[in-house]
Amino acid sequence: MQLTGAEIVVQCLLEQNVRTVFGYPGGAALYIYDELYRAEKRLTHILSRHEQGAVHAADGYARVTGEVGVAIVTSGPGATNTVTGLATAYMDSIPIVCISAQVPVGLIGNDAFQEVDTVGITRSCTKHNYLVRDVRDLARVIREAFYIAKTGRPGPVLVDIPKDVTNTLCEYTPSNASVTIRSYRPTIKGHIRQVRRAVEMMQVARRPLLYTGGGVILANAWKGLQQLSKSLNLPVTHTLMGLGAVPSTDKRFIGMLGMHGTYEANMAVSHCDLLVAIGARFDDRVTGKIAAFAPQAKIIHMDVDPTSISKNVRVDLPIVGDVRAILEQINALIQEENIPSKQVDILEWWEQIGEWRKKECLRFTQGEQIIEPQTVIETLCRLTNGQAIVATDVGQHQMWTAQFYKFQRARHWLTSGGLGTMGYGLPAAIGAQVAKPDQQVILVTGDGSIQMNIQELGTCLQYQLPLKIVILNNGFLGMVRQWQEFFYEGRYAQTDIAVSPDFVKLAEAYGALGLRTERPDEVEAILRQGLAHPGTVVMDFRVRRESNVYPMVPAGKALNEMILGEIL
Repeated sequence: MQLTGAEIVVQCLLEQNVRTVFGYPGGAALYIYDELYRAEKRLTHILSRHEQGAVHAADGYARVTGEVGVAIVTSGPGATNTVTGLATAYMDSIPIVCISAQVPVGLIGNDAFQEVDTVGITRSCTKHNYLVRDVRDLARVIREAFYIAKTGRPGPVLVDIPKDVTNTLCEYTPSNASVTIRSYRPTIKGHIRQVRRAVEMMQVARRPLLYTGGGVILANAWKGLQQLSKSLNLPVTHTLMGLGAVPSTDKRFIGMLGMHGTYEANMAVSHCDLLVAIGARFDDRVTGKIAAFAPQAKIIHMDVDPTSISKNVRVDLPIVGDVRAILEQINALIQEENIPSKQVDILEWWEQIGEWRKKECLRFTQGEQIIEPQTVIETLCRLTNGQAIVATDVGQHQMWTAQFYKFQRARHWLTSGGLGTMGYGLPAAIGAQVAKPDQQVILVTGDGSIQMNIQELGTCLQYQLPLKIVILNNGFLGMVRQWQEFFYEGRYAQTDIAVSPDFVKLAEAYGALGLRTERPDEVEAILRQGLAHPGTVVMDFRVRRESNVYPMVPAGKALNEMILGEIL
């Protein structure tokens, strides 16, 4: 059948089982938006207030569902406004397809109105990108874009479509066939000899440790991880991106590792004799001083991306493949050969971990006068039983949430780990709430971060989203201030936010409920009231201005060189 390029875009989205897209229209995208209008009963469009917000919302949607998130934007500034969202998704390996409109083919390169080299600009922050000059290539390109975004190491793919291509007719044939790209064939199963060797190394290790990252979440591999940990009684530490893969209440979970990780996790890494890295990339916030990272350990690294292996830390046994498939292979071998009966006794290792745990590195004191930010997160976790979907922005509140919200399930934690994007949290939470309308979605943010995309409150109210927003308001750009206190002799250069809005009045201006307290004895009551309200709620907690995140590993130091805080 003959369809226009715009009709092909919509048909291909439906063919990929897309039912929700996020975006912002403009002149070059009008033919696409006209077809979205015609398809509104089959395809829901969520109108953001900024293109960055649209991409972050698609990102949040993808993180909680495991599906590919979709954003649609116009040319020029519409496309350039997506760069931060694409880079955020790229750093955290989130599957997104971003469709950007472009000026007509004949005007490309002529500095036409709202023209930019979108492919050139986004090349470094996408897994792949396309410029579609011929409508006959459009269906193939969109199908490839979805395939590339969700396979191998996931990531964002951009498809740039000139306006005249969206209004040109060509023959369209529906297809459910699998996509094949000769130059792109991700490895799925691990090499059996490597898998067997990994099991042998785990069997004889006296101080083993599982170090797991966001790849476990992306591959839906948490059940296999939990089975491995349980069958061999192995301790588990997560990166920031891996939280939720093992319930935080599991006795084998020893907390997050890295710059703001727990004492027991960082000490375990520093003293283990076998480190099993699963879906993690040894980034600098995890390793600290690389020369002193896991100095006594043999290292096994399982990852779908071969370029990540031995990129930062040299490993002894690489296993390339989908970590869910590799864990299935490992667990099958452990069961077949009854490895637990042959395993070296690791009781002394668990006793040592128990001693480190006694340090209680997250301990803090809540006084009667000023709210400690940790109190807000602890109370929030208790009231939601650790079951809410929680998004954050970036900064101190992000680390406190990672430390004190005890996640019980995977795909319930949304944060910008790799790029560290302030302004990510609100639109990402919107994407999560759209994807999971019947679940409790909470944004924890700071008074600095929330103002970066605060206009997306309009999206919340337009679509009547029951999103709950918790602001830890300290009047500072808190994490930068903390570094200035520790390493710049307390010179708070441009981190004191002298003027901020009245968040309660701002919430009310949008039509949301606004609540505020600065009293510790009102924290629980405010949270209960906000969580019970059926609509969007903004809760402003005025917390102690100069609270710090502990533990902290200073930049360039080893993981066992932690600053543990005033009371430790």
